[in-house]
Amino acid sequence: MKTLLHICCAPCANQCIDSLRSEGIDLTGLWYNPNIHPFTEYRARRNCLREYAGTIDLPLIERDDYGLRPFVREVAEDIPGRCVKCYEMRFFEAARQAKEGGFDSFTSSLFISPYQKHELMISVAEAAAKEYGVEFLYRDFRPLFRAGQERARELGFYMQKYCGCIFSEQERYLKPTKIIP
Repeated sequence: MKTLLHICCAPCANQCIDSLRSEGIDLTGLWYNPNIHPFTEYRARRNCLREYAGTIDLPLIERDDYGLRPFVREVAEDIPGRCVKCYEMRFFEAARQAKEGGFDSFTSSLFISPYQKHELMISVAEAAAKEYGVEFLYRDFRPLFRAGQERARELGFYMQKYCGCIFSEQERYLKPTKIIP
């Protein structure tokens, strides 16, 4: 089976790649993340993935669009509900690329994160698969999350502190801090 793996970052992808390859799946990675901002963050994640893909012989398709304006236009009307738009942008593009590239299926490294809205992602990925007539290969990679983070540290990967969207970066700074008496 030929599968296109949408990749948000190398730390999230390493265990997904190993798991899918252990099933005998022929993988190609896809970098398409117009949600990641600012540009320095986008570049750091992209470059880390490029390097890693080269070391593990993972073919990588790059739709290298730094998408600040398109992303903000998509989410501006509903910033608290922005995740669905973010998933739609990425999964519909992954499904389109999979269909056009002759892949049997697509999936995403986002399915490893315990911080993402898992059921919403499944729903969006299934809609994208239906629209493009390509299979969505579902795997719940969340049990592999900690191992993936440990491996990323061992390999010296760039480790981000937020999902990538500028609004989530803001939220991480606005979280109340504990005051210890």
